[in-house]
Amino acid sequence: MSSLPVSRGATAADRLAPKTPGWLDWYPNPSRPLFELPPGAVDAHCHVFGPQAEFPFAPERKYTPCDASKDQLFALHDHLGISRSVIVQATCHGADNSAMLDAVDASGGTARGIATVRPDITDAELRALDAAGVRGVRFTFLRRLADTAPKDDLAAIAARIAPLGWHIVLYFEGADLPELEDFFGTLPTPVVVDHMGRPDVTEPVDGPQFGRFLRFVEHNDVWVKVSCPERLSVTGPAALDGQRNAYTDVAPFARRVVEEFPDLVLWGTDWPHPNLTDHMPDDGLLVDYVPHVAVTTEQQHKLLVANPMRLYWPGEAY
Repeated sequence: MSSLPVSRGATAADRLAPKTPGWLDWYPNPSRPLFELPPGAVDAHCHVFGPQAEFPFAPERKYTPCDASKDQLFALHDHLGISRSVIVQATCHGADNSAMLDAVDASGGTARGIATVRPDITDAELRALDAAGVRGVRFTFLRRLADTAPKDDLAAIAARIAPLGWHIVLYFEGADLPELEDFFGTLPTPVVVDHMGRPDVTEPVDGPQFGRFLRFVEHNDVWVKVSCPERLSVTGPAALDGQRNAYTDVAPFARRVVEEFPDLVLWGTDWPHPNLTDHMPDDGLLVDYVPHVAVTTEQQHKLLVANPMRLYWPGEAY
């Protein structure tokens, strides 16, 4: 495809915050995947950044990204064959959900949102978010993105959103699960875990750390995103054969989750891939990663269509 459209903010460049040094912009010319996504495929984890001139970044942010607009996201989805999306509030925007809500609104019903909210949000504000298409709230427990582990805030907000039928999205490191899982198990909502809980893929897939994560999923109301191989991989994106078999060190972990919990898995691109430092993935290659983790047609349909529809568009035909 030709390069995705690049936004040109009307605000003078010297009035915009510069990108974090070393920031990697998203891949502008993604390849055409060999794997054809099934009709109705959902990208269940993607973001928008700004554009900064229209939607300023939060003063308390930990990074300043490039612009990554809704139009650029939708163009990517058209290129890859993605029909629907779940747009997750980016930490660079803090609790100002304006950019995410604007993208969800522009989708014409084909997007849902995951918000960031503060404990003092009102019931009326929560109802407005629900009407706008928000279906969950995200909390990060990664120390590089959050100053504190927000257990008290999370518990309070979870109690508030449970009557809406929303869920909590959690981002944490696999090594931190032992100190968090008891607390997570008390939440009154379903839980969706980003990126398989970031396992250490240099450890065995049948080792104790990942085994603990699998049992956490088994014994709680937990969904899992088998996403972000580019973020977890040690070997990198090298396509080793004609099947574009990339991120081979991560695939066994995702395949194990799909095999054990075929009705509780989701997939997403994580576009525009914030805070990567070693390479920026080709999103076409990320699509071609899918059949290496969901190897049957039935698994693929559940991962890409049936499961996200059941969670985010319940009652709608697919």
